[in-house]
Amino acid sequence: MTSAAGRAPSARQDELLELAYQYVLTRGLADMSLRPLAKAIGSSPRVLLFLYGSKDNLIRALLERARADELAAVAAFGEADSPAGLIDSARQVWHWLSAESHRHLLGLWVEAYARSLADPDGPWAGFAAQTVQDWLGLLASRQPPRRRGRAGTAERTAVLAVLRGAMLDLLATGDVARTSRAVDLVLQALRPGS
Repeated sequence: MTSAAGRAPSARQDELLELAYQYVLTRGLADMSLRPLAKAIGSSPRVLLFLYGSKDNLIRALLERARADELAAVAAFGEADSPAGLIDSARQVWHWLSAESHRHLLGLWVEAYARSLADPDGPWAGFAAQTVQDWLGLLASRQPPRRRGRAGTAERTAVLAVLRGAMLDLLATGDVARTSRAVDLVLQALRPGS
């Protein structure tokens, strides 16, 4: 990513972006105001505007940073030593999604996903579609080549929908046991030969 002036980001800009990212992980993006954000991260609104050009550009940078965390998770699943099939991979993804340590990231993800749908021309543009493709790509890589046609696409889309729906329910209720049982039930029904 480049700064507002088209130059590579400085170490200070990288530091401020990381601090701002930690800030929005716990507070969200919807009502983000530059003044409280700048104060919390030891900067000023003028500096943030100088570095990013606008609040929308800062939001885009923060979403890129959030997506980097998501892509790191996708890459980690993709690089697993023992590649699992689709259903076992989905269980591994659910384990990651249901971890308490990922709640803030997933809350931010849900907010950005929803805003991307509601405001497709805003700084969130394309966020939802990109994340769907990221996760479908991972799930496709866990299917045998013979399952990559229409039936395989439907199967991995169903798995992604179950994971996403259970994640939303978990974020809303905090009920890991109930949502995990539901994921297990559906994934078991999707297992070949069930």
